[in-house]
Amino acid sequence: MGEFPNRILLSHAPPEAYAPMTRAILAKLGYAILVPKEYEAVVGEANVHPVIRIVDERQLAEVPDEGDAIPIIVISGRYGVTGADSRIIGAVRRPAGMHELFRLIQGVTEDSPRTTPRIPTHLNVRCTKDGKQWGATVLSISENGCLMRSPEPLNLGAQFELELRFPRETIQVEAEAAYQLLPDLGLIFHAIPTRHREAIQNFVATTLITSSVEAVPGVAS
Repeated sequence: MGEFPNRILLSHAPPEAYAPMTRAILAKLGYAILVPKEYEAVVGEANVHPVIRIVDERQLAEVPDEGDAIPIIVISGRYGVTGADSRIIGAVRRPAGMHELFRLIQGVTEDSPRTTPRIPTHLNVRCTKDGKQWGATVLSISENGCLMRSPEPLNLGAQFELELRFPRETIQVEAEAAYQLLPDLGLIFHAIPTRHREAIQNFVATTLITSSVEAVPGVAS
């Protein structure tokens, strides 16, 4: 018997209900979104069940009510959904984006859910604190924080400016040294402007599409 995806999400929604690359990026993160025919082909007669159903609101009536307790995420219009079906745990607006789905999926499938995906990287950055500047390397990053290796020591709680140099743009964020993961520092980002947050999200999404995701040390969520 072949190996199954880490987490199977059964999709009762047409391709256009998802934003471009949403399914591909979530697959890189270990969540395979399969339509019923794909699910049957992959699983066959094995005792493997989906952890979530993702259902377009226009197809809710087609979802079998077999007494199962598989939670449902609804892809809806701007008005969301009601709680008429006890299996519905949340809704995202059509077309469903990776970040919105990720938050809901994590809340259901993980004991310690993350709000944003993280990726391994090797990103050259510049730190500025009290007029002093130095170079460092970011080893993993999410839109909320990163893991950094710095030649200069930083006390826990220290706040400083971090210049992130992405391939297409450079941004500055306010960072705080939140924890140590020796020999590295876990940073959290404070009060990120929307434009800068979107730049980090785009970098994460692009990296996920162009490379496979490996296990990496934890960063602040």
